[in-house]
Amino acid sequence: MSRLQRVRQNLRRAYDSGRESVRLAREDSRRTEPDTEVDFAPPPPEPDDVHHSTSSRDDAEVPHSLRIAAAWGWRLIVVGLVGWALLRFIGIISVVVIPLAVSLLLSALLAPAVGWLRRWRVPPSLATFLVLICGIAAVAGTLTLVITQFVNGLPQLTEGATAGIRTIQEWAKTGPLHLSDDQVNRAIDNAQSWINSNTASLTSTGIATAATVFEVLTGALLVLFSTFFFLRDGRKIWRFVVRLLPVNARWSLADAGDASWATLGAYVRATVLVAFIDAVGIGIALVILDIPFPFPLAALVFLGAFVPIIGAGISGTVAVLVALVDQGWVIALVVLGAVVLVQQLEGHVLQPLIMGRAVAIHPLAVIVGIASGVVLAGIIGALIAVPLIAVLNTGVRRLTRRRPEVPPTAVVVAGTSM
Repeated sequence: MSRLQRVRQNLRRAYDSGRESVRLAREDSRRTEPDTEVDFAPPPPEPDDVHHSTSSRDDAEVPHSLRIAAAWGWRLIVVGLVGWALLRFIGIISVVVIPLAVSLLLSALLAPAVGWLRRWRVPPSLATFLVLICGIAAVAGTLTLVITQFVNGLPQLTEGATAGIRTIQEWAKTGPLHLSDDQVNRAIDNAQSWINSNTASLTSTGIATAATVFEVLTGALLVLFSTFFFLRDGRKIWRFVVRLLPVNARWSLADAGDASWATLGAYVRATVLVAFIDAVGIGIALVILDIPFPFPLAALVFLGAFVPIIGAGISGTVAVLVALVDQGWVIALVVLGAVVLVQQLEGHVLQPLIMGRAVAIHPLAVIVGIASGVVLAGIIGALIAVPLIAVLNTGVRRLTRRRPEVPPTAVVVAGTSM
């Protein structure tokens, strides 16, 4: 045995003897000392999580209802901020957004005519061009007839308005007000001085109106070109947009988009039909009562009826005022009764029968949407609000519906049959 191995053996023996001596000492101390039991109280149990959504035990101390309210609160704040930013962005580019929205409405209205021509093997570009030309010709002919009748009947209306002002002056003198000639003349002078003092503001309004006319012309060109391409390449544009989305969401969003487009087309066609019936009803009443400008006033009612529930009534008040100036208050009351009758017919018969089949929207949602549209974008907002609500209603319902799951056996059968 070498010297190194001997040293290791001696160290091993010393280590074993030391451990043995320590063990014997512990056994001797246990025999000599009395047995004592020490009881340790267990720690209090930690509170369990109230809900699996809590990330720490501090959250468990907060009531469940308060946590749910806080979760809803910050999410609603985020959604509100996103919506506010989106509205601000739309307001900045409203010169582009509004013509595109009008183009979508016109495309939904004219798409069946283009589809009918294409089923007759007419090329897409030619079919779209023919439909647009016919639409522009109809609008131009209507505007020409309206302007011609208005220009021809303007002297008669001016005479009636002058006679009406004289009647009001006589009523102010002989009626319950009992105003003197000096008071009436003073009121006229005050109105004239107000007009003179506000000449600068009226001039700036005219300049703003000229700028608005330029924007309208630019928007009209954008509407024309956008409508042409929507009618010709609308399906291709939608497929391109869908391909930009994630693969798992393409089918659902494509299906929701098709359903929303069908709803928009049904809404526009139903609105045109209801507006036409309103205009014909009020126009017939104006012709029977011999009111000036029956066709222009009926055209105004037709345009106003595109704002549901309140549009035809507001535009019908213009016919009442014309009747008041030209025929007196008795005929004006009769015209008002005709407008109210047409409104009741629209609200209780036409809307449920025609519009109800196309778009199922509660009247409260319609009123709130129109009011919000007027506040945000004026007349254009009132025009677009209801179709936007209808499209969103259909799209959200289609996205949130439960699709039936295909059983595995059906997949196997389908795979074997191919």
